Amino acid sequence: MVNKLVLQSVINKYYLGENESVKWKIKDKTLTIDFMSVNKEVIGKIIHTNFDVEDSELAIFDTKKLLNLLGITQGDLMFSLEKGKNVYTKMHFADNAFNLTYALADPLLIGKVGSVTEPEWDAVLPLEKEFVDNLVKAKNALTGIGSMTLSIDVDMNGDDMCLFTFGDEQGHNNKITYQMYGTIKQEKIEIPFNSDMFRNILKENKDLENGNIYLSYQGLMKLEFNSEDTTCEYYMVRKEESAF
Repeated sequence: MVNKLVLQSVINKYYLGENESVKWKIKDKTLTIDFMSVNKEVIGKIIHTNFDVEDSELAIFDTKKLLNLLGITQGDLMFSLEKGKNVYTKMHFADNAFNLTYALADPLLIGKVGSVTEPEWDAVLPLEKEFVDNLVKAKNALTGIGSMTLSIDVDMNGDDMCLFTFGDEQGHNNKITYQMYGTIKQEKIEIPFNSDMFRNILKENKDLENGNIYLSYQGLMKLEFNSEDTTCEYYMVRKEESAF
């Protein structure tokens, strides 16, 4: 048995509206999903425990179709797998009203996910639900603007802070700045990121119990979220098209 809402939440944490093709790797009731965005701007990993499904590797080619199927169900779902020769070919879901079948792909059709070599982080910012909510609100207030710059500044007390600036820095355009504090080692940081993807990651991880944002002046950000049964990590690279 798996809970529909929990399963949807896990899927959306990697899907983010665009990451269609992944492999689900299940071992000892732990589900691990490595993924990479189409433009290779984001690489991540989802680990979900207490996933009571047999050890297996499942090739998901079209995640949106899977979400559409799950969307008509309710409550706890019976979940079983069908295997042909040495490859799993179908997933079966059932609730009190529906029996669903999702066709799995050939694992060879799923592209490899890149790897990330972590730098020494120049800033580490603790994340709480309030911060996540506020950052999502800031981005949503500037719909249609994909610019976000992370920079380091000093507040009125002389303490280092990280500024999240949403909007275009040029001219007299609208912008919103949100400040966060943490361990900051490098003062000269000013890096642009994709605010749409940043918002999508935060939105799908509002259930966090704790987390962190890591920032490197080399142009890499890591977002880490922990909840009761799920750990998520995302690596984002700076926007290539920016003038910075």
